[in-house]
Amino acid sequence: MPPGSTIGILGGGQLGRMTALAARHMGYRIATLDPAPDAPCAQVADHRFTAALDDVAAARRLAAISDVVTYEFENVAEPVAAALEELAVVRPSSRVLAVAQNRVREKETLAALGLPVASFRPVASLAELEAAAAEVGYPCLLKTATGGYDGKGQRWLHGPADVVAAWEWASAQYPGQERSEAVGEGPRFILEARVPFVRELSVIVARNPQGMTSVYPVAENIHRRQILHASIVPARVSPAVAQAAQALAVRLAEGLEAVGVLGVELFLTADDRLYVNEFAPRPHNSGHYTIEACATSQFQQHVRTVCGLPLGSTDLLRPAVMINLLGQHIPRMHAAVAHLLAIEGLHLHVYGKAEARRDRKMGHLTILAESVEEALARAQQAWDLVRAPDDPPAVA
Repeated sequence: MPPGSTIGILGGGQLGRMTALAARHMGYRIATLDPAPDAPCAQVADHRFTAALDDVAAARRLAAISDVVTYEFENVAEPVAAALEELAVVRPSSRVLAVAQNRVREKETLAALGLPVASFRPVASLAELEAAAAEVGYPCLLKTATGGYDGKGQRWLHGPADVVAAWEWASAQYPGQERSEAVGEGPRFILEARVPFVRELSVIVARNPQGMTSVYPVAENIHRRQILHASIVPARVSPAVAQAAQALAVRLAEGLEAVGVLGVELFLTADDRLYVNEFAPRPHNSGHYTIEACATSQFQQHVRTVCGLPLGSTDLLRPAVMINLLGQHIPRMHAAVAHLLAIEGLHLHVYGKAEARRDRKMGHLTILAESVEEALARAQQAWDLVRAPDDPPAVA
């Protein structure tokens, strides 16, 4: 699909925006569908469809003018995915999407591919939860099988006394629908053993329709309030751990036969064991550093893959630290923008969202330097300028 073709993007958030900008640099046209008429991606698109993301008719209109359709989030309703595939090439495919949007299916697929995962059990009743907790051990984490992001839809169990309260919480999520066999969803919940990790890592991996794969450097991620706060690249791990993490990401992309960019999240334990936590079938927040720090950004790579083009180099040009800017950081960012941009190696990205709500991702900073230590020092300067009063003083 050469430049001049139209790429349809389901969803209008910042991931769609940055994908669209990369595509436009390469000469592609963009169509987007989102409920908000002034969504970040809509601001840079050629064609804008303003409709709910589960609107099948609107999805058909998007597909009808698109040569290929991709998406910026995985919670795509099955009827919408089916409607898109009737009229256009969809990448990654609905099969990959179906795995990513259900945590039970995701964990079962990861395990079937031989990837290391935490012990888990599907759960559809209080009795099953009691049995599952006894098997995986405490502490353990109960999650909704579908929906949820940035820590939403999760509840910790620290001992047997927490089981009943956890099930009451679970039942409130889907009243009377702990299992939904009618639409093939199976159990609504999954219980996972806690992994005693010392670092959270992620890897961006790409695979094109010809089966070629390319993998990016490993990022070390820091979460606060279960939202990604910062990514440090290269991750402060041994070369052997980094190579093993990249190999797991490639194995997943190949095992899924995915076409597109995947973000793969992993846990690292004190004895250097890796566990795959989850994956996203799209560009990933922890890959934003690639825009300035790599020869080919994750967004251009996604365009290359979905359009059937050769993969670009993933070489790291300079070490980097990426910091998310949330709603509570925007007033101070505005006040300090001149000081921020005076920091050597700093790049500012603002997504164009109208309302700066607390914990809403509004933009990010990427700081490049000759070493991770220097990048962290400059990132600390930036963090001191933008952090909210209740944020920790240290950037990492």
